[in-house]
Amino acid sequence: MISVGIKNAKNNLSRLLLRVKSGEEVLLTERGKPIARIIKEGRPADPLRKNLENAAEQGVIQLPVKDIRRKPSFVARSSGKSASEMVIENRR
Repeated sequence: MISVGIKNAKNNLSRLLLRVKSGEEVLLTERGKPIARIIKEGRPADPLRKNLENAAEQGVIQLPVKDIRRKPSFVARSSGKSASEMVIENRR
């Protein structure tokens, strides 16, 4: 991995991207402190659940036992104008 300041990265972006395409990582720094990393696209990303399961196995977190996502219990219906129509009227 190479470390590059922002100004240098801006001035040599094409060269840096060629290095990234070849598989190298570029660490962007600001005043010597790392702020971002440029990596080659296309690496298979670990799914979130797999990462969470690894953390749970190490005892760092505890995964929920049931799905907490719920469907809305009801949909509000009203007669008259829709909310978007009222907003448009107020903008005039």
